[in-house]
Amino acid sequence: MLNAVVVDNGIHGLERMFRSGAPVRYRFERVGAAFAPDLSDADLLIVPNGSDHVAMYRARNAVRAFLERGGALFCFDGWFTDWVPGNRWVMDNSRATRDVRYSVRTDRHGLFNGVAIESLVRSHGISGWWACGLIELASGADVVMEDTWGRAMIVVDRVSTPGTLILTASGPLGDVGFDGTFGDLSRLYHNMLGLVSERGAQ
Repeated sequence: MLNAVVVDNGIHGLERMFRSGAPVRYRFERVGAAFAPDLSDADLLIVPNGSDHVAMYRARNAVRAFLERGGALFCFDGWFTDWVPGNRWVMDNSRATRDVRYSVRTDRHGLFNGVAIESLVRSHGISGWWACGLIELASGADVVMEDTWGRAMIVVDRVSTPGTLILTASGPLGDVGFDGTFGDLSRLYHNMLGLVSERGAQ
């Protein structure tokens, strides 16, 4: 069983997105003026879409120490402060969303096993809905998914620290679908959990 800490920025419905059960137990750390997440018993730190990245910057040393101990980080939001080791998110809305398509570049970790990538490309006929901006990744990290212009949308980084970083370019993920129609997103998320569990068992 993985122990996961979810950064809680007070977003309505967040606890419905991360419900404890096999293979993960979730604990929520609420952001406040003296935000200092307790990662002492955590295997996984989750920073969901809509998080407070000024608070994450204040906690950057604790996050780095957690990763140096071999912990795992899921960041599903564009981070506009420099707290993610080795990688940088860049906001870029200069391309028309109607032209956005996603494709798998390399998937040696099997994150897209059983996942139809078209579900990320389009939702209710709208293309480019899932990600925002791009990731400038650490040297040696894997680009799992890219967009029409070859920009990194999902990155797996096992080189910047002894831990595992799985980063999306602001693409939201959670443990359940928002309305029951996002099965592929839930499967992608659970494939990520599987990668972290496999790493922890080594």
